[in-house]
Amino acid sequence: MNPEALSKVKARALAGAELSLAARLGYVGLLLVSAALTTVVVALWFTEPSLPSRTQIAFGAMSVIGVSWMVLAAWALKVRRPLFARDRVIAGGMAVTFSGVFVVGCVAAAIVAGGAAAYGALATSVVMLLAAIGALAGARRRFAELVARRQVLETKA
Repeated sequence: MNPEALSKVKARALAGAELSLAARLGYVGLLLVSAALTTVVVALWFTEPSLPSRTQIAFGAMSVIGVSWMVLAAWALKVRRPLFARDRVIAGGMAVTFSGVFVVGCVAAAIVAGGAAAYGALATSVVMLLAAIGALAGARRRFAELVARRQVLETKA
């Protein structure tokens, strides 16, 4: 088989590849954990009607975040072929957004309540946001690499 035909076969195999077993297990784990935690938050939210409004807002935000992770995991498992690491870019964007919401909430808690716990939570939220930004940057870099690889393969075809 000549090199050009071999590269076409490799490109088709790459395009048709499904999620690896590790990735599928990771998404199943994400789906299960986010479903369990969201169920607990929603159950607490609905069984305690006398919660302060800021707690209800926090529970609502946590519920939306949990459902969002469940939707991402279900989508990745359903599609089975997230092209060009698009799932990682989406997950990174979600992580940055949700970590940013956590930072804003912690800043509000530090302003309103103060204390060591609020400042500890704020420090934790900033570390989480920085980690999420790093993950998003890595995902975007990988996405760009795969798109460039596709373009090279298409020009050779």
